[in-house]
Amino acid sequence: MTAGVWPLSVRLALRELRGGLAGFRVFVLAIALGVAAIAAVDGLGRAVTGSLQSQARAILGGDLELQLVQRPPSDDEAGWLRQNARALSRTVEMRAMASPLDRRDGRTMVELKTVDAAYPLVGTVEVDAGPDAALADALARRDGVWGAVAEPALLARLGLQAGERVRVGETQFEIRAAIAREPDRGADVVRLGPRLMIAEAALADTGLVQPGSLVRYAVRVLLPAGTAAETWTEAANSAFPQAGWRIRGAADASPGVERFVGRLALFLGFAGLAALLIGGLGVGNAVRHYLDGKSADIATMKCLGAPGALVVRVYLLQIMAIAALGAVLGAALGTALQLAALQAVAAVLPVPITTGVDAVALLTAAALGLLTAAAFALWPLGRAREVPAANLFRHAVAGIAARPRLVYGLAAAACAVALVGATILFSSNRPFTAGFVAAAIAVILILRLAALGVTAGCRRVPPLRSAVARIAIGGLSRPGAPTTSVILSLGAGLTVLVAVTLIEASIRAQIVERLPERVPAIFFIDIQGEQAAPFDTLVREAPGVGDLRRVPALRGRITAIGGVPVEQAAVAPEAAWAVRGDRALTWARALPEDARITAGTWWPDDYAGPPLLSLDAGLARGFGVGVGDTLTLNVLGRDLVVTIGSLREIEWRAVPFDFALILSPGTLEGAPQTSIAAVYAAPGSETALEKAVGDRFDNITAIRTREALEAVQRLVAQIGWGARVAAAVTLAAGTLVLAGAVAADRRRRRYEAVLFKVLGASRRRIASIYAVEYGLLGAVTAGVATALGTAAAWAVVTGPMDFEWAPRLDLALATVMAATTLTLVIGFAGTWRALRRKVGPELRNE
Repeated sequence: MTAGVWPLSVRLALRELRGGLAGFRVFVLAIALGVAAIAAVDGLGRAVTGSLQSQARAILGGDLELQLVQRPPSDDEAGWLRQNARALSRTVEMRAMASPLDRRDGRTMVELKTVDAAYPLVGTVEVDAGPDAALADALARRDGVWGAVAEPALLARLGLQAGERVRVGETQFEIRAAIAREPDRGADVVRLGPRLMIAEAALADTGLVQPGSLVRYAVRVLLPAGTAAETWTEAANSAFPQAGWRIRGAADASPGVERFVGRLALFLGFAGLAALLIGGLGVGNAVRHYLDGKSADIATMKCLGAPGALVVRVYLLQIMAIAALGAVLGAALGTALQLAALQAVAAVLPVPITTGVDAVALLTAAALGLLTAAAFALWPLGRAREVPAANLFRHAVAGIAARPRLVYGLAAAACAVALVGATILFSSNRPFTAGFVAAAIAVILILRLAALGVTAGCRRVPPLRSAVARIAIGGLSRPGAPTTSVILSLGAGLTVLVAVTLIEASIRAQIVERLPERVPAIFFIDIQGEQAAPFDTLVREAPGVGDLRRVPALRGRITAIGGVPVEQAAVAPEAAWAVRGDRALTWARALPEDARITAGTWWPDDYAGPPLLSLDAGLARGFGVGVGDTLTLNVLGRDLVVTIGSLREIEWRAVPFDFALILSPGTLEGAPQTSIAAVYAAPGSETALEKAVGDRFDNITAIRTREALEAVQRLVAQIGWGARVAAAVTLAAGTLVLAGAVAADRRRRRYEAVLFKVLGASRRRIASIYAVEYGLLGAVTAGVATALGTAAAWAVVTGPMDFEWAPRLDLALATVMAATTLTLVIGFAGTWRALRRKVGPELRNE
């Protein structure tokens, strides 16, 4: 091979490109869309993860955080912490009710937080009255009145301004400033109330902290120089093995935010990978279509003595140059999408996000786009190389059935392997990406088998009386028929579209569509023992109240499962939430209303034996335990080993007044505890009921179910936004690729239309043939894609998304019918021009 082959190839490729991008528009758009989706998702993940990691200490509030529930550190624990830390800061958090000083009609629940003089150890609290140096002054006591700072949402809800006063518990506070930024606020994605921050010393004046009150105590720690977090944690747990505290490090400073962003990224990543896959099919169709249009040029080059390798180089250079253009366009679009996505999720992030261009994400996405182009283009190029010149001149009749040489097959396979490897390697969620790749290969093989089945089936159909149906069915099995390309293109797009639609439907069903008609109107917490009887009387006599249920409540942590510490136990992902922090628990003599025992038996009313536990059956499955096994609970700093006596199936979406952990009587009665009450009331009566309880009991906090559900719905809506973006990207990619598949068959359609007209067929008859042909293709593909898409959605929802599957066959069928209709429109539009062509010029050209 001479040295001048490559320069010649480049010159010929450039000359070909002077004619513009005719035949490659779908190619460019398919590559651009896939690259844009991958770049946007990768850039979003890198930006969020990088910002959270770089500011993890500020989000946590120190090097480590120790959390305790319902009790502060003991004197011994506090002394040990002071001796083994460079600096400490104490905070207390609880839910409370706040109202303007002279009126109770504006009461609202707040997330109350007390801070000491050392707060914050890391980061700054910004208030509109000045930097964090002004925080201590804003919270100080002046003229007998404590100060407070509040989130703007609280001021707007209560109609307050700086300088006005608010009542919390038994005391009043003067609002001195609004919180502009709280560095350690963002660990929770779902918030039930706005923040109100007060001084540590002011908490006692509120009278809110009573024995058993649901209060969370936290100690933030700055470690001594040279001390590793793991070493310090082991020492603290060894010194106080039954403390029951949860020690968090910077690595898990914002688990709620990371889970939210991770789920959102799953949606967008699914869309990006799907767009890249479907775009690859578009590349194959576009290359085939382009080579069809260049058949005369290729034949001429071969007749003039051009070797087949030169033909491949010329057109491969063109294809890769155009792919590079698509990658550049995709990178630009991906940058814009990334910035838009960051703006959309900024509201739930605890730190400001850097919005610069991520060069690594862009280069990674561009490289994947180029690999996709090479992997899907080498096969049709190799086929064109092997076809004799005579066949190229008459390919509209004979079709191109040659197989490429082994070297081209191996090169295409190598590019495919490199594409798969790079996709998994550069992914932020490698197990999910590997699963997607495996599923994509399976989908393509199944669709390919379906296409072969349609072709074979059409050949075995006996002659039909209807000429239209007979010709349409024969057209699906003729040489060079579009059956395979359309089923692959349309099937892949429909599969992903159905999957995305059903995933979003399952998410929305968790909160919106599966809510029962009857749910508690208000939950009341922190009801003290002496307040229980008057509270019950007050609520039952209130207008509109239908039912009242009240039970004792404590908080505790699951520290061991079957004697194995939870850090070492094998806990299923769907049950991991139960061991991440403290859990609500209660005790009861009688079986709760509507409870359904699935294993074991409930204890008798007069039970006085060893501690027993009735456990949620779902958690039992996730923990791998059953009746007779043990759990270790840490309650108020004491370890309590309980034996599982029964399992209950709980439908949490029904908003039941139930607890995952219910202990037998005689276990917790002597512990400091409060009560939680669920009140079922008529719509519109909540405000009056809440006011009546608030006027009588300052310490009791009301949580309106509607507001809590709205907070969760906002989160679901944000995830649903990602699903809709995924659906839009998938629909756009599928439409482009389908258009490319139809365009690739346009030359053959034109030739067929001329023959039909010569034989006397009317335009209407020809259109009917094409409509039946594409209708059959659409129906078969829709059926296969519905099954594949439903299976893929089920796997994603019940697997990495960790939601319950909510099948919606009606929604899947509606999606498929709409997409199939679109297919018929695109397919018919692609042949309409062929029907309008004059016979004479076409015959003379032949």
